[in-house]
Amino acid sequence: MTTVGEFMTTRLVTMDGNDTLTAAAQEMRDSAIGDVVVTDGDNVVGIVTDRDITVRGVAENMDPDSTTLNQITSRDVITVSQYDDAVAAADLMRTYAVRRLPVIDDGRLVGLVSMGDLAVEREPQSVLADISADEPNN
Repeated sequence: MTTVGEFMTTRLVTMDGNDTLTAAAQEMRDSAIGDVVVTDGDNVVGIVTDRDITVRGVAENMDPDSTTLNQITSRDVITVSQYDDAVAAADLMRTYAVRRLPVIDDGRLVGLVSMGDLAVEREPQSVLADISADEPNN
C-alpha cells in the first residue's frame, strides 16, 4: 500500500483569511504555485486557487486589493492523513470533486496532495503525470 505521506507536497504556502486576493496572487506568482491553504492560526480554514481568485473574485467585480481570502475561500475542506492509502485519497477527490487535499497530522497541516501528485505516483505514464512532473512555466 502506498500512503499519502510518501508523495505529498510538503512545500506549502499558507495565508491568513484576512489577507487580500492581491497578496495571494503575488504569493502564488512568487512561489510558482496555484493555490494557498487558508488558515486561522493553526487551523485549516480552506483553500484558495488561482482560479478562485479569477472566477469568484475578479469576475464578480471584487476589488482584489480589499477583498479578503475569507470572502472567496472554499471552506468544505476534505482532509487526509499522511498514513492514508493513496487510492483512498484518489477516491475522496473523485467523490467530492476536489483536486487538492490538505494532509493533517494531529490537527496540524503537514502537507498537501494534489491530483497531479497522485497521477505521478499512480500513473506515471499519463499525460497529467507528465504535466505535473514538469517545472512550472509561469
